[in-house]
Amino acid sequence: MNYTFSYYLLLTLVVLSCPVQLYSAELSITDTHNITEILENEFKGAYPEKILPTGELREFELVAKQGTWSIVPPYTTSVWTYNGTIPGPVIRIKLGDTLKLTLKNELSQPTTIHWHGVRVPNAMDGVPGVTQPPIQPGDSFTYQFTPKDAGTFWFHPHINAAEQIERGLHGVLIVEDPSEPVYSQDLVWVLDDWLFTNGGEIYSKFVTRHDLAHDGRWGNLLTVNGKYQPTVKVKAGERIRIRMINVANGRVFKPVFEQLSPAVIAVDGMLAKAPFALQQFFVAPGNRVDLDIIIPQTAAGKTFVLQDAFTRNNIDLAFIQVASAEPIATPSFKSPQAQHFPLWSDALKIPVEHEFTLDARRGGVYGISWMIDDKVWLEGKAYELQSGKFTRLRINNKSSRLHPMHLHGQFFKVIAKNRQKVEENFWRDTVLVGPKESVDIGIVPMDKGLWANHCHILEHAESGMMSTIMVKE
Repeated sequence: MNYTFSYYLLLTLVVLSCPVQLYSAELSITDTHNITEILENEFKGAYPEKILPTGELREFELVAKQGTWSIVPPYTTSVWTYNGTIPGPVIRIKLGDTLKLTLKNELSQPTTIHWHGVRVPNAMDGVPGVTQPPIQPGDSFTYQFTPKDAGTFWFHPHINAAEQIERGLHGVLIVEDPSEPVYSQDLVWVLDDWLFTNGGEIYSKFVTRHDLAHDGRWGNLLTVNGKYQPTVKVKAGERIRIRMINVANGRVFKPVFEQLSPAVIAVDGMLAKAPFALQQFFVAPGNRVDLDIIIPQTAAGKTFVLQDAFTRNNIDLAFIQVASAEPIATPSFKSPQAQHFPLWSDALKIPVEHEFTLDARRGGVYGISWMIDDKVWLEGKAYELQSGKFTRLRINNKSSRLHPMHLHGQFFKVIAKNRQKVEENFWRDTVLVGPKESVDIGIVPMDKGLWANHCHILEHAESGMMSTIMVKE
């Protein structure tokens, strides 16, 4: 099956609906400096450079170990877990709390934890060869940091990730902002797929030539929170928040809700400028979306279905079952939204500072090597960005495959696709770049250090599609 079908269709619609753009005209050095200064001033206050800790220390322990999990009856599947569950524990802390988490490695291979989307001190980012050594079998490592942002984040290994995440090593970190309204239910939905054998075991060959020649490893069973087609019970009138996280190795989801009208209030953990309808929105590996959903007062006794519509045939993922009881009063409040979000209307007047090219070549350990700027991981040098300076970057996909590109330690805004202006009024840490597509991003890096930049199709990253970005003063 050609999994890029939905992406091509949506890309065509976007291109047809957008005005032609608009390359940056020749600007003088003075004009470029003045516009850059305006963009940087617009950015100020979008999210904090520092966080003032509350003094509250929240301590946790995770044990990475082998175990079993019932994903689809009647089978029991051998998996790797954090603390014995799939997904791992949902860790909830308040904004300003300091997280202290010790990971004990009881696996037979090294591991780490990367805090996906969390702006942590560089030494806490969990990337072997970049920010820390691997945690060897039998050893422990303590991560300690105070998250700077409230939102929906997740954590996972960053070594042999194509196997370790596929076998079940992933969990969720929720940083709560006490100033945000309280929902009837605040739910976490972890989207995943699994490649099973006929006996209900995980297919044990990883990073295959087939995976590398396509969009990574796509499973034959889709789950929510480690279960096949689970049911969530609600009441008519409830207002629920669903925090949706895609932890799959390669699969892209396009979530649709039958007869419900979800509003997206946050992307990749960060509140959007304003809520917008969940329509034609791709949740690529690594992406998160927070949804604001009102269960209609007239829905008592009904069942709603969440489907994935990315491939040609919709696939049922989960069900929302509404109790037959009398409806409750729907909580009334304004949906959470960003307190400040830059317009950056002049961003395309700034020239592209660097174009990251994505492509593959034959050869390497796995027979196919995926590259950034014609180099596999460890061949290239870190690209340097200046802290606090607005920079326009381009990601140019020369290949015919999908690439969800993830930048550690920073957020960015998509400002153009295929050299045409787009309006995305939300931040990202991961953007899906389609076949033969280019994406321009605007970024004001704030968190200094050496950060990984890679494709979040784990097989592509494993075969070389990773580089680093150095954020300096």
